[in-house]
Amino acid sequence: MERDELECFLLLAEELHFGRTADRMRLSRARVSQLVQRLERRVGAPLFLRTSRRVALTALGRQLRADLEPHHRAIEAALVRATATARGIEAVLHVGFSTPLAGEVVMKTTDMLRVSHPGLAVEVCEVPLADPYGPLRKGEFDVQLTEVPVREEDLGGGSVLLAEGRVLALPSAHPLAARPRVTPEDLADVPLLEIVGEVPDYWLAHHAPARTPSGRPVERGPGMTTMQEALTLVAAGKGAVLAPAHTATYSARPGIAYVPFADVEPTGYGLVWRRGHDTGAVAAFARSAREVAGEMAGERVGEMAGEVAGEVADGAGESARRVTVPTPEAART
Repeated sequence: MERDELECFLLLAEELHFGRTADRMRLSRARVSQLVQRLERRVGAPLFLRTSRRVALTALGRQLRADLEPHHRAIEAALVRATATARGIEAVLHVGFSTPLAGEVVMKTTDMLRVSHPGLAVEVCEVPLADPYGPLRKGEFDVQLTEVPVREEDLGGGSVLLAEGRVLALPSAHPLAARPRVTPEDLADVPLLEIVGEVPDYWLAHHAPARTPSGRPVERGPGMTTMQEALTLVAAGKGAVLAPAHTATYSARPGIAYVPFADVEPTGYGLVWRRGHDTGAVAAFARSAREVAGEMAGERVGEMAGEVAGEVADGAGESARRVTVPTPEAART
């Protein structure tokens, strides 16, 4: 088996989507299809069931994935260790981040560690929205900075490093987009996009509640697996999505209005790791991350995720509207 076939098979088995697999491999969809077909010819039977609406593993595909995955991880780990040794690096820490704001904290922490712990290399990757704890459990990450609370028995950590308010991303033509703010009760008036994937119930209730506090049902919009996919659907008028306040800054685009989501707890971020795997490298990263988060909260919270005040386009060619999002300090009081 060629390495590109192996990687393509395992990625497609994880994503079950040719487009996302192609994006992760930086290949065309046609090339991904060719690799899969070549492997299936080599095996002698289909590994995936394909329809116009979904991709699924066959029984043989599931067996092959179970047999290959641990060996593939071992090979990748061996290559990382060999590369680190050649560079004089004592350890490699794989760190996940769940949002752009979390990613900025992770990157600043990495820069700090480069000075304080030159023998520690940090590899950074985004946590998939549709599977917030899967890569961590599989050992792809050693630690991740993600939304809290985390109520998983096999995961530890979770104390809040920083927090920010929340917004409701709406089609700019929706009546709620003209409001100065919305509350959980207003969710009954707009379809919420549904996160599709391996998402815990409590996590889903935070991002896409099924009912308002008074018990009114919240209509479900189309399914989505990434925030970029969600914002594309919002801009197309297919529904709304709850998001951290910084999304209004990082993802301002025509067709979307970001309205402050009031009367709710702020979004908190904390470090999470597998229980029993809180190594010295994880502890070093946690110490530096706390320092970075403190600096950001004290010095740049208004710029980063506090007052997300700016010109947010109401739509292509339409006039912009100013949006103000509560600061983390205001959200806590």
